[in-house]
Amino acid sequence: MTLFRTAALCACLALPLVAAPAVHAAPSDIGDEIRNELADARKEVRVEMAKAREELRTGNLRVDNSLQFGDHGRSKDAELPRAEITPDGDFLVEGEIQPIDAHQRRQLLAYRGKVIGIALTGIEIGEKSAEAALDAVQGSWLGLAFRAMTGTLDSSIERMVRKHVQPAVVAICRQLPELMQAQQELATSLPQFRPYATLDSNDIEDCENDVRNEFATL
Repeated sequence: MTLFRTAALCACLALPLVAAPAVHAAPSDIGDEIRNELADARKEVRVEMAKAREELRTGNLRVDNSLQFGDHGRSKDAELPRAEITPDGDFLVEGEIQPIDAHQRRQLLAYRGKVIGIALTGIEIGEKSAEAALDAVQGSWLGLAFRAMTGTLDSSIERMVRKHVQPAVVAICRQLPELMQAQQELATSLPQFRPYATLDSNDIEDCENDVRNEFATL
């Protein structure tokens, strides 16, 4: 679940909006078109992010293909059966409900809450970065067109992403030690969960390395 990648991509959603305006349109028409497109983009970002939040809160949380960082994370759990934690705290493996007691259900719900909390933080970063990117393209249609054609608009958005998004995503990586501890405790309590307790110190290191590498390309 490379949340930093989601955030960075969301921050760049506004870039297609700054394509060169139609050369045959009158100046006022160009300005109105740009304003309308920016308003539509803001609405689309908010709708999509709200949908993602709702799906996280109400859907099953998959634990067999999440929290992957670099090659290390992808290789070790690639062949695991599909496993999910439901909103009610049931643990499913290939759709089959696993027997659990009340204590294990509480642990499953607590772990689910931690993972979803991190994912929601990633969505919030993505939404804020997209809004900031849209703010970066505000202004007169003439200035916007000039900045788009000269490439200075792209540069301003990239600077915004580095300044505001990168530190927030690094903060997500630094929540992983606590999550790893919760994962290990659940694995000790619930043997069926044990194969999915794959988060380790290498993943935590890979997370921050991935963030640095990802933003280095901007």
